[in-house]
Amino acid sequence: MSATITATPRIKKIQKTALVMLVISGAVNYIDRATLAVGNPLIRHDLGLSVADMGFLLSAFLWSYAFAQLPMGALVDKFRPRWMLTIGLSLWSLAQVVSGLVSSFGQFYVARIALGIGEAPQFPSASRVTRDWFNPRDRGLSSGIWNTAGPLGTALGVPLLTVLMLNFGWRWMFIIMGIAGLLVAALWFTVYRNPRDVTLTAEENQYRTQGDDVGQRHQMTFREWRMLFGFRTTWGMILGYFGCIYMTWIYFAWLPGYFEIQRHMSVKYTGIAAAIPFAWGVVGSLCGGYLADVLVRRGISPINSRRYPAGIALIGTAGFTLAAAYVTSNDLAIAFISAAIFLLYITSTCAWALSSVAVPPNLTASVGAMQNFGGYLGGALAPTVTGLIVAGTGSFVLALVVGSVVSVFSAGAYLLIVKHPITTAQIDRGVAV
Repeated sequence: MSATITATPRIKKIQKTALVMLVISGAVNYIDRATLAVGNPLIRHDLGLSVADMGFLLSAFLWSYAFAQLPMGALVDKFRPRWMLTIGLSLWSLAQVVSGLVSSFGQFYVARIALGIGEAPQFPSASRVTRDWFNPRDRGLSSGIWNTAGPLGTALGVPLLTVLMLNFGWRWMFIIMGIAGLLVAALWFTVYRNPRDVTLTAEENQYRTQGDDVGQRHQMTFREWRMLFGFRTTWGMILGYFGCIYMTWIYFAWLPGYFEIQRHMSVKYTGIAAAIPFAWGVVGSLCGGYLADVLVRRGISPINSRRYPAGIALIGTAGFTLAAAYVTSNDLAIAFISAAIFLLYITSTCAWALSSVAVPPNLTASVGAMQNFGGYLGGALAPTVTGLIVAGTGSFVLALVVGSVVSVFSAGAYLLIVKHPITTAQIDRGVAV
């Protein structure tokens, strides 16, 4: 058995710098998603839009983001994260600037579609960075660190955007966030380098690849990308992440409304109550990554160290969501929802960490984007399904029960469908299993 090789000081510096920038760009990504929700009442008043119009604008982002995942993952694998994340950041930031200048529903709708397309490379790029610069035994925690951007951006977004809107107006709220994103794009392009652009020593290259299958390629072909859809592991990841993001978007889109409508909390208290669970999401993201790495170091295979926690955490999410649905105490409801979101982000981190070990390196971003496509089909459906159920029943209870059932179904996908990593040899032989 070969000795374990550790990262050199230069590799560690590259890793830390990349993770800091991925957290910043990811937080901006999530804050920008919330701009329309925060500005909702003022935007409707100024542009003469109906509630239904706002629903279409909110869903425009989700659908374009979901379907843009498939080509964007392949493009990240082909052109690498330095270029693709720069382009994505620039596009979505320009879409934010344009959103602050619109004068009609049609213009706003196009800007929201552009926002979804622009944000699509963020997390496939982060997954590819993890694969490129971290050894398999270190990829869990690194995924957990950049995945904290989701709950962190969610927790920070509403108060930050509210301050911007109250002081500068909703139009400048969009424009300021767009300018901030363009600055982050320039920073990423200036500082980050792909491994092929850096002269690495033999020891540094061995650290990056030790534990991966030998004979792997680093260039992706369309045939290889297409072959991924023939493997049960890919479909298990797609179906598993569907439930994770379905549940995430129930809480992301409806948590303040749930506290106000179902729990009869004041608007002032609702803002605080809705931020608490997402703070626990940050902790869950870090814990999920740390757990995956610990399991690998204790001899569990890389793929099992991800899929087992992802599935088990989704089952726990279902249980705590059911408890929150039926408990009478508001404090207990917040506690149970916090536990559910904590576990959701364990699943989310392990799912992204799974993409870094489930396929050959030249397909990492591709399979991560396919997984995210499945997730955001669930994300696009969750707010609508939840709204229809609440409108029909006058209660969130059935909506949370449905979400719990979806969570258990997706947990089964991780535990029963995802089994083995997809190898270069299987793809070369055209053998899909």
